[in-house]
Amino acid sequence: MKSMVSIRVPKKIILFIGLISVSLISCENFIEIPLPRSDLTRSTVFSNGETAQAALFDIYYRMSQAGFVSGTQIGVSFLTALSSDELVNYDLTTYSGQFEQFYQNAITQNSALVELLWSDPYTYIYRANAILESIANSEGITDDVKRQLEGEAKFVRAFSHFYLVNLFGDIPLVLTSDYRINAKLPRASVDEVYLQIVSDLKAAQALLPDDYEFSNYERTRPNRLAATALLARVYLYLGDWANCEIESTKLLEQASVVSLSEDLSEVFLKNSNEAIWQIGSDYDNPPTLMFTIPSPGGLPPSSALSPGLIQEFEVGDMRKDIWTGAVTNGVDTFYYAAKYKAAGSEEIKEYYVVLRLAEQYLIRAEARARLDNVPGAIADLDVVRGRAGLPLIADTNPSISAEDLLTLIEKERRVELFTEWGHRWFDLKRTGRIDAVLDPIKSDWQPADALYPIPEIQLLNSGGIMTQNPGY
Repeated sequence: MKSMVSIRVPKKIILFIGLISVSLISCENFIEIPLPRSDLTRSTVFSNGETAQAALFDIYYRMSQAGFVSGTQIGVSFLTALSSDELVNYDLTTYSGQFEQFYQNAITQNSALVELLWSDPYTYIYRANAILESIANSEGITDDVKRQLEGEAKFVRAFSHFYLVNLFGDIPLVLTSDYRINAKLPRASVDEVYLQIVSDLKAAQALLPDDYEFSNYERTRPNRLAATALLARVYLYLGDWANCEIESTKLLEQASVVSLSEDLSEVFLKNSNEAIWQIGSDYDNPPTLMFTIPSPGGLPPSSALSPGLIQEFEVGDMRKDIWTGAVTNGVDTFYYAAKYKAAGSEEIKEYYVVLRLAEQYLIRAEARARLDNVPGAIADLDVVRGRAGLPLIADTNPSISAEDLLTLIEKERRVELFTEWGHRWFDLKRTGRIDAVLDPIKSDWQPADALYPIPEIQLLNSGGIMTQNPGY
């Protein structure tokens, strides 16, 4: 196992990661496996601050290696892009045709890929809960370290629950590492899950620092800014426009710590000024959407950017030039996502970008538009448009209505955040536009397709406690 290059972990801590992984491996799939063979030995693993931090580093290492993470070949970014209107699938064989299931919104409950989207986040939740329980009872960890670890663990738990609830709807809300409790959990309502997410993020805000000094100035560990960024997004999804504006404003006022990258080619570099939180990568797992990149031996790529997405780019939009690539077979042109470019280089130049500042401008723009603060919304939208080399709305249409401005913001989110972390898939759902957008372009679209199926193995192992989503 390689050390996680993005964290610069002390050698002593690296040695502990293997020990922690062994002690946890049997209980990480706590919903799936009712009786794990071993449990976390708190007195050993969390006897001091270094071992406790090693447990946390192990979560981030697993994120950097896991399929769920954005950028990997079967991650949440790729699969949700297939489900929405971002990608066109040409691959009918890989993973037994499961890509086509996501593209046609005909996913089966025994899909190995949907199981990945379920099990990986719950693994992070389990480990975060184990850390929270262990540090609460440890006498060998200083109060400052406890605060740091508690804040990060609660952020990880909130982040994981956020993706689960947006992919699957009602889900088990897991707040303990006790497998006996977790194995019998029913599905909690979306509202209940969001209440816990907000609670965890507020706690993380209170516990974490604003800067990145604690992580050697790398942006691979979440700080208060990361908690604030995710909380602003959560309030956006909940339609709490006032709190959404408050939280995004807190973040946008931190110009000394995080700022918009003027050069679009620098946005996805490791420790980019725009990055709020990144997940480290290594040579074996470089940031790339593998199945959107054309192979040397044939065209088109396995999954190309949809014509509808390409048409959304305005003339002169530098994001099309810098963040996409194109190949042709002499007749048709196929575009692919090229936000990450350094795969195969001799040094690690890019990390997986999870949270970045441009999203916050678009979040606040939408909140302000919905609060009828049109000038403020235009100002935020124009920051993102100006960076892309586009005409400013303040110059071209300053008297635009709030309703029309919201349409522009949705379009801007589409071309700014394409193939990143499920933004388009979730935007279509939260705005209630998913049926209108996808029904005309999907062969057999059903409203129930907006949620992925609960994996079959989870239903079987719950003994009838968990129920399946409608339509599956």
